Amino acid sequence: MDFRVDDIDRVIKNAVSVMEDSKYQIFEICESARKEMFSLGQELNQVLAEAGDIIDKVDRLELDYRRARIRLTEVSRDFVRYKEEDIKTAYEKATQLQLDLMMFREKETYLKARRDELQKRVRNVEKSIERAESIASKINVVLEYLSGDLNQVTRILESAKNRQQIGLKIILAQEEERKRIAREIHDGPAQSLANIVLRTEIAERMLVKQEFQIVQDELIDLKSQVRSGIEEIRKIIFNLRPMALDDLGLVPTLRKYIQDYEEKSKIRTRFETIGKEIRLPSAMEAAIYRMVQEAYSNAFKHANPTFVSLEMTYQAQMVKIVVKDNGIGFHTNQIESKAKNSVHFGLIGMRERAELLEGRMEIESVINQGTTVTIHIPINAETRKE
Repeated sequence: MDFRVDDIDRVIKNAVSVMEDSKYQIFEICESARKEMFSLGQELNQVLAEAGDIIDKVDRLELDYRRARIRLTEVSRDFVRYKEEDIKTAYEKATQLQLDLMMFREKETYLKARRDELQKRVRNVEKSIERAESIASKINVVLEYLSGDLNQVTRILESAKNRQQIGLKIILAQEEERKRIAREIHDGPAQSLANIVLRTEIAERMLVKQEFQIVQDELIDLKSQVRSGIEEIRKIIFNLRPMALDDLGLVPTLRKYIQDYEEKSKIRTRFETIGKEIRLPSAMEAAIYRMVQEAYSNAFKHANPTFVSLEMTYQAQMVKIVVKDNGIGFHTNQIESKAKNSVHFGLIGMRERAELLEGRMEIESVINQGTTVTIHIPINAETRKE
């Protein structure tokens, strides 16, 4: 049995190595495709601008050509008023305008064809990037499975058979969250650290020159920047997982979140608990926290409310969560039908989190009267032990 495990482990490691190499190759393909799309976009904008100018020029030439033909007809009929020189001039002008019109029409046709070709190439490159990103995402998922414990992989695969669609949407949401965190770190702490390195080099040069006042000013500014960077990092950590959730529990963490929500959004809030508060499994508390967070975020983004309330009821076998707002409301059937065709982890993501916990979610909404989201999460002795 041991040699079989070793063989399986060796095969998995080889597969992981191959997929790691493939992932970086796909990344390089994506970057190359993005550069090509940027170049095509620039050329397309140039062609569109040039085509617009040519179209305007053709329109003006057509008008001038019609006028020239009318003028030629007039001078050709009236031999009394116009001389042969006038007829010749009118004819030459009409002929020249006709030649110019033909030339610019050909150029217009060429530019339109070039425009259509570039637009088609841009669409093809966009599809290639989407396919490459999709493949890279799937490779990341497989790598996570293969890099973990083999027994855990087996359990995950057995569960995935019954919840394949739910799992895929959650994975996509995780990838989107990782992209967001990467952007936050790149735009926040990474930029701050780069600036701190630059300022320390300046302070070092000033120290050599014995300009101590400038060095002192630089150090004071650096201290302020370091504090700001620490605050940004703490915000990112809190968004990933509030530490208070493990230390204090679900209710205090939600109370702090709702207090911060009210201060930032200027929306009145109320939080009430009913029944005896108990500690739930860590994963369950994290899922409930994320569902409440999503509900409050949706209310702020879409409902335009002046008041949002949260009510948590602890029962013997169930936890009931009710989030209610007095916003603009919506048609629930239309929103959920759109959500099923989307990869965004909104209302449909909340429902799937509830289903993963063997619970259910209900949404009631009336236009101009508000929305109520009710979530029932079952708890029992086995769940608490787990």
